[in-house]
Amino acid sequence: MSEPETHLLVVGGGVGGLTAAVAAARRGLRVTLTEPTDWIGGVLTTQAVPPDEHVWIERFGCTATYRAYREAVREYYRRHYPLTDAARARRAFNPGGAKVSDLCHEPRVTLAVLEAMIAPLRASGRLRVLMEHAPVDAEADGDRITSVTLQDKRTGTRRVIAAPWVVDATETGDLLPLAGVEYVTGAESQADTGEPHAPAAADPLNMQPVSVCFALDHRPGEDHVVDRPDAYEKFKSAGAVDWPEGQLSLTAPHPKTRRPVQHMFLPNPDGDPADLRPDYADQRVGSMDRNLWTFRRIAARGNFLPGAYPSDVTLVNWPQMDYWGGPVFDHPEADAHLAAARELSRSFLYWLQTEAPRPDGGTGWPGLRLRGDLLGDTEDGLAKAAYIRESRRIRAEHTVVEQELSLDVRGDAGALAHPDSVGIGMYRIDLHPSTGGDPYIDIGCCPFELPLGALLPERVENLLPAAKNIGTTHITNGAYRMPLVEWNIGEVVGHLVAFCADRGATPRQVRADEALLADFQRELDDAGVERHWPRVAGY
Repeated sequence: MSEPETHLLVVGGGVGGLTAAVAAARRGLRVTLTEPTDWIGGVLTTQAVPPDEHVWIERFGCTATYRAYREAVREYYRRHYPLTDAARARRAFNPGGAKVSDLCHEPRVTLAVLEAMIAPLRASGRLRVLMEHAPVDAEADGDRITSVTLQDKRTGTRRVIAAPWVVDATETGDLLPLAGVEYVTGAESQADTGEPHAPAAADPLNMQPVSVCFALDHRPGEDHVVDRPDAYEKFKSAGAVDWPEGQLSLTAPHPKTRRPVQHMFLPNPDGDPADLRPDYADQRVGSMDRNLWTFRRIAARGNFLPGAYPSDVTLVNWPQMDYWGGPVFDHPEADAHLAAARELSRSFLYWLQTEAPRPDGGTGWPGLRLRGDLLGDTEDGLAKAAYIRESRRIRAEHTVVEQELSLDVRGDAGALAHPDSVGIGMYRIDLHPSTGGDPYIDIGCCPFELPLGALLPERVENLLPAAKNIGTTHITNGAYRMPLVEWNIGEVVGHLVAFCADRGATPRQVRADEALLADFQRELDDAGVERHWPRVAGY
């Protein structure tokens, strides 16, 4: 059977892939979206990471569709969950009442919201979704990608999809090597980028760690201790830079000062969840009074009617389960490193259940129970996929470097303004201990813009990135990698493909032609894509 005609093939159904597909389909293109897992949503669902945002998110600083997504999450809780009257009435309701975000919540809720978002597009026939399909090959004719071969992970069947436009929205830029698109990995040298924090020598295998997240509740008096992982002693005894007691510990380095900090761990603390708010001046787990349990809590029992949640549910994405043993792509042992990342997370869970110090002087919390049912019922109870912080990155027309957004470099001038801005973002430059042995690198950041040039490969004409694979460096990826920015990237790419298809232009021509660029930016403005930051008093 022949494949139906597709105007746009989006490979990867994570945050950026989904928004690219939706934007293009809403503008009338026939879109095929593929996803290697059985859930759409990427970092917010399969990787189980609550959204990290910024201090102004309740007022401005995102696209209109991202704001609609946030409100849809809250409305889903109001419609379907047994909330207290106070929680239901709270405009900026935060289901988890957590310290890292104003919207910590269960991944299944985001999944439901995203499925509802694409439902009318699927019904109209403008959007076809192929779940559990992964790219295995691609064909190119000169500077154009002509087709992509995808394999059904359930049956092994392969299908070839040809399309005039292709988007790589995979978590690790998987289409780039398959299609022969020029890309970089790991750390560039200071000679290459001029960045103050770049190393003297480039290292393509020096990448941010991955983390396999998991959810827990606490059932006092019950025993939910998992089997002792085979690699437990290895991880427990391993030394790590700036970790005086080892990684399986409540003592971890502060990301900015790198000094050891003794953290708390206390399940189900009392108090009103509404009293706990994100500290956007210092989101890191680093203050003496900060409880790991509430850092990324996704369900605070005090927000729900008595009995609905016998325990809070917390999402474990903490420094103790960052895996920096080796890269999970472009490395001969990539699969082994991915498996080891899961083993590290299981080891940390086992340590919490059996050896973690308690306030009463005892050790271990055997009542900690995996809530894999909230993350998709995986075999090991952990998230479906590893949280990927760094991808292959295109060699772009414009590569964003540290000097464009670092607070130390730019100061009161703010981040570099881009005439081709197609969006905005805000996050510190946040690099976790890396596969190359680097410690934390934590750099203050100005609110920044997203230049169109960073979305354009230097050669290929009809493939665009829509995830963490845009034209950033190892350093600046640490700021541009957040879900809010990835959402913006994907949405803009979807609009760009539709705009180019309508005008008979290439993305490169849009950037180079002042009139075309102005027309495209007006369309983004009309679609609710914020392209510049307002002046914020006191910043």
